[in-house]
Amino acid sequence: MTDALFARIVDRRDDLVALLQDLIRIPTRNPPGENYRDICELLERRLSASGFTCTLVRAEGAKGDSDAYPRWNIVARIEGPRPGPCVHFNSHTDVVTVGEGWTRDPFGAELDGDRVYGRGACDMKGGLAASIIAAEAFIAEHPDFAGSIEISGTADEESGGYGGVAYLAEKGWFDPERVQHVIIPEPLGTDQICLGHRGAWWAEIETHGRIAHGSMPFFGDCAVRHMGAVLNAFEADLFPAMAARHTQMPVIPDGARAATMNLNAIHGGERAREPGDTSLPACNVPDRCVLQVDRRVLVEEGVDAAADEIVKLLDGLKESRPGFDYEVREINRVIPSMTAEDAPVVTAVRAAMTDALGRDATFVASPGSYDQKHIDRIGRLKNCIAYGPGILELAHQPDEYIEVSDMLDATRVMGRTLERLLLD
Repeated sequence: MTDALFARIVDRRDDLVALLQDLIRIPTRNPPGENYRDICELLERRLSASGFTCTLVRAEGAKGDSDAYPRWNIVARIEGPRPGPCVHFNSHTDVVTVGEGWTRDPFGAELDGDRVYGRGACDMKGGLAASIIAAEAFIAEHPDFAGSIEISGTADEESGGYGGVAYLAEKGWFDPERVQHVIIPEPLGTDQICLGHRGAWWAEIETHGRIAHGSMPFFGDCAVRHMGAVLNAFEADLFPAMAARHTQMPVIPDGARAATMNLNAIHGGERAREPGDTSLPACNVPDRCVLQVDRRVLVEEGVDAAADEIVKLLDGLKESRPGFDYEVREINRVIPSMTAEDAPVVTAVRAAMTDALGRDATFVASPGSYDQKHIDRIGRLKNCIAYGPGILELAHQPDEYIEVSDMLDATRVMGRTLERLLLD
């Protein structure tokens, strides 16, 4: 039974490559959120021909959605002839900006040996293509399967997922009454099961000052210097405290097992000059400075405690530093998510990996968040993991690629997982 399914998957190798190439050649860059409708229509044509009923869903009113850049998603479902659970494969269709340093066409989808190159090849159109081939091969081999299979292509994961999975979860698409198992084919490696991710707290910290003539700064109050005091306090107190905390979650790489914070952006005073502008800046003492922080939170810490720690540090500066005042504006928060090692979908994928690849799974957790957060928190569906082909370190890099052999391995594991979950 399994050998026959594997043979069907191997026979679809060229189809797998061609499907991935078609997906890459639609440049779904986010921001701003380009061509989401186009890629959903491609998936609709493909999956409708395979017997799926397809629904296109625009996330009207969600963050990022606009008439210029509508946030389109697709959910495709096929029912077996007998009752049973629903297995849902969710992949995001958006990709990040291209960036510098490419030696190949980022949307050319070039096949070179065992590699397909292009923006999104690894993160995560390769996983999307693998899930489609796995489902199609399984249905062809087992037309009498029990339950149902869903495949979704969703928007905006790279910018938080609010126009994609979060919207669908709010509308009930991930209700545990209609979906029982979710696999997200993020590029975590074919011998690893990702059980969840750390949390996050994004915020802007603004320090206040008083404008004055730059030749007489003593009549003003420099907001940039106040921000310097914030940075010094971070270096002296906050960063060492975070580095001393470690999680029991199997987060990869090892450095991400500690609490971390990235200083994402900073600006104070005069606006940066445009290229070619030869004018001189005005002579002003800056009256505001804004720092954007990206705090990654361990499950043992909690997001509220991580935010309160920063506010307490700022309050200490307000008490000790003359003229210091600040505001904090939360941009986003993500609650850590973790699926149990003995959850049904974990057990099925782990056994399928042994069957398909001859090796046991390694359990990992992601340093950054992905759409599991919305399925868990909004959808209230805990039986969710990430499993897919690709090398995580290649995500967002120039000359991003995925290996065809890696995709085939993941496709075999996904197909065998369907056998374990949907066959009596």
